[in-house]
Amino acid sequence: MQIAQFWEEREHARVQCHLCRFHCVIVDGRRGRCGVRENRAGTLYTLVYGRSIAEQVDPIEKKPLFHFHPGSRSLSIATVGCNFHCLHCQNADISQWPHQRQDVPGEDLMPEQIVADATAQQCASIAYTYTEPTIFFEYAYDTAVLARQAGVKNVFVTNGYTTTAALEKIAPVLDAANVDLKGFTESFYRDVTGASLAGVLECLKDYRRLGIWLEVTTLVIPGLNDSPEELRQIADFIASELGPEVPWHVTAFYPAYKMLDRLPTSPETLLRAYAIGQEAGLAHLYIGNVATASGEDTLCPGCGAAVIRRQGFRLLKIDLEGSSCRHCGRKIAGVGLGC
Repeated sequence: MQIAQFWEEREHARVQCHLCRFHCVIVDGRRGRCGVRENRAGTLYTLVYGRSIAEQVDPIEKKPLFHFHPGSRSLSIATVGCNFHCLHCQNADISQWPHQRQDVPGEDLMPEQIVADATAQQCASIAYTYTEPTIFFEYAYDTAVLARQAGVKNVFVTNGYTTTAALEKIAPVLDAANVDLKGFTESFYRDVTGASLAGVLECLKDYRRLGIWLEVTTLVIPGLNDSPEELRQIADFIASELGPEVPWHVTAFYPAYKMLDRLPTSPETLLRAYAIGQEAGLAHLYIGNVATASGEDTLCPGCGAAVIRRQGFRLLKIDLEGSSCRHCGRKIAGVGLGC
């Protein structure tokens, strides 16, 4: 247990947390919305520092990050807890644990050991993922600082609800992020996640402003966020506010957690989303969670050649000169593409 960052005292031994955009006001003896930050006699503590609930090596494509050191390995870590309460959460057993039980499980794993593990397993990066990395910020930050010193990159897989101040602090050691843009209406965010669309949009702009490599994922859920109008709004926002070179991953939903009453997303719906992204002018589009002929390949926006070929999470071929298309010379946006 450590004293948390990003909070201030309030009267009557209350505290207000400013780590994420919920800005929880927490009374003495209670926890914030994430379930892992607790007010004890007017001081806010993080309960998950050094308490890893998961550690494993993944391909970077699994994050998914397709334009960040493709083909490399990433050591993925997580703690329990999340500030969102998504009805369709794929990792609800660990993300929602603190909302169902009082204990905080995990194995003792300090930042120094995480970096040593990443180096020993030849991982190019450490991914803070599976749950929401914002809620274990102090743990992630200390690890990221040590990783940077050791020449290991750092990536967030996140719901995009970190405050500007917190993101600005970690930005110097955060190399890339995949942010879920789950829908494009306030009603969807309120009903499905408990959060606000506006906060996510502002956070996405923060990532771009701070120069962190960014990719965006939308899980397309039948009947909730799959209308052509909503998908077009998402694509237009990415193109106009984040930049047409920002990759957009549209992925298939499968029933999970409290959303077992909906069918999986059809390939036709994802192909429609892909086409909408093309119409919006997005340079890099990907289809995930279903088998498609070329939905995982990186295509050159200049000549259309497949410059990076993938199958599942496996890299098949990179056809680049440095970071440029071997066929037409067009530069492909990303980080470490030729590695």
